[in-house]
Amino acid sequence: MEYLLLIYSPEKELEKRSPADYAALNAEYGKFTADLKEKGHFKGGNPLQPTATATTVRAHDGKVLKTDGPFAETKEQLGGYYLVEAKDLDEAIALAARVPSARFGSIEVRPIMKM
Repeated sequence: MEYLLLIYSPEKELEKRSPADYAALNAEYGKFTADLKEKGHFKGGNPLQPTATATTVRAHDGKVLKTDGPFAETKEQLGGYYLVEAKDLDEAIALAARVPSARFGSIEVRPIMKM
């Protein structure tokens, strides 16, 4: 079964990290991604640009409204995702717990609905 691991972390805190700390975190992500691929879990994934680059779009009553940035102000912002293959929710949760940002953010695990 496919699951989406949505990676939420405090964007402002990440911006405060030194270049060396950021490089170390990226290296952890590289190792984690390589392990997912090696074990057959990896289906896809990408980091996202900062929330300042986001645009929220609504199309209500025939009118399109766009707003710069994400709609909700939260402590943690969506920073990336992994699409993984897991035998069940328990295995998907175990994978999510290994995402490096789980130490200081949160990982939402959501099953993919097949259409």
